[in-house]
This record gives sequence, structure tokens and C-alpha cells, in this order.
Amino acid sequence: MHVIAEPSRTLGNEDLIDRRILVVDDDPTVAEVVGQYLRSSGFVVDRVADGFEAIEAEARISPDLIVLDRMLPGIDGIEACRRIRATSSTPIILLTALGSEEERIRGFEAGADDYLTKPFSPRELVLRVQSVLRRSLGEHAPESALDRGPFHIDPAARVAKMNGVLLPLTVREFDLLSFLVKHPRQAFSRDELLTSVWGWTYGDLSTVTVHVRRLREKIEPDPTQPTLLTTVWGVGYRLDIGRGDA
Repeated sequence: MHVIAEPSRTLGNEDLIDRRILVVDDDPTVAEVVGQYLRSSGFVVDRVADGFEAIEAEARISPDLIVLDRMLPGIDGIEACRRIRATSSTPIILLTALGSEEERIRGFEAGADDYLTKPFSPRELVLRVQSVLRRSLGEHAPESALDRGPFHIDPAARVAKMNGVLLPLTVREFDLLSFLVKHPRQAFSRDELLTSVWGWTYGDLSTVTVHVRRLREKIEPDPTQPTLLTTVWGVGYRLDIGRGDA
């Protein structure tokens, strides 16, 4: 295992000051309240009102995070998320009034990193924004780069490679792969992954299932028959790589 030893530091709220947040919501009242809470927490806020504007604004201003409503004119939030994710790894928090498990899964499959169900507390949204940003920026930055099996993981740069090829991962996909690479051949339940990777003490376990599926699509030759990120029946998931170097 090759490491680059450097000191670590936990990111605090002061490290998030002036980070740019794009709020996408066609309800002016919701957009204004969300914007006020984010600005009072030190963020720079841009607002747009439909899915097409969201895609254009993301490319133009390169925000640090997007708060994206599910129901939008033009194209809905799911499709906007999918199109943004095709070219960008910008963290996305999806807001939805549709709280069913199926809707949450659709959001994660489109590439969302987190979600909140309406009605929600603006303060809770601020906390979610801070949490996702810390992870996208590196919660304990800088960390040691790690080479294990076919993977190269650089937490400080938020770069993951497989056999030397850059992997296009979302924030949560990167966190999930990074955690599993650090713990090879160890089986984890979905509850354990939800706590260790997402930092949630409770939540929808389908969140983990969807992200495992998406990660398999990016690292497995045949995602329907995984040989790296395998299912341990009755337990959870395991990354089957060696503990030594590639």
C-alpha cells in the first residue's frame, strides 16, 4: 500500500463561507426562504426557476452545490439532475413533495447526492448542505492517497481511478468506494454503510442499495454479475480486492 502522509484537519463551517449554492425552485416563496437561510449561513446564493435554467446556470457559474426542486416547469428536477450529472459531479440535493421510496430511488438513480421531503425545516436544509459540502471538499482534508487492488483513491483531490482510468463518481459514490477500498474484503450491512458513509444514524436503506447499483455500473465489467462489489447474502456488501498492492 502506497500512502502520502500528510496531517488531517476537520473542515468547519468557516471553511464553507462564500461557497456558491444554486437554488432551483419555481415557488418564489420557497426559493426566497431557502436563499435567506443559506445566505445567513455564509453562502453565496444564485436562484433560477426551471430545469433548463438550472442546466445552463450550472455550466455558467459552476456552483459548489445545487438545491434542486423535483417539480419544475420545462423539464422536471429528475431530468435536470440526470442531464447535469452527465457532465458534472457538482453535489445535488433534491427537494421533493413526493416522499415515496420509489421517488427517492428515482432521485438517487438520476445522480442526486441527498434529498429532503417537503415540507422541511430550512435549518435542516442548511445542515444537509453543510454536510454534503464537507464530504465533497474532503471532510478530513488532506488525507493520504491510497492504492489498493485496481483502485487509486485520493481523498484530498476527490479523485478515484480504476486501472489508471478516472472514474466519474458523484460525491456519495466516491465516499462509498473510498470507504470500501479502505476496508477490503470486509462485509458491511446497509445500516453500517448508511452510518459510516452517509453519516446518518437512521434513514432509508434503499439509499445504499441504489448507490451500490450505480457504483457497480462504473466499476464492474458486468454489473448484473458483480465480481468486485459483491453481495453477502444476509449481511450486506463487500469489496473483493486484496489488502496489498495491485
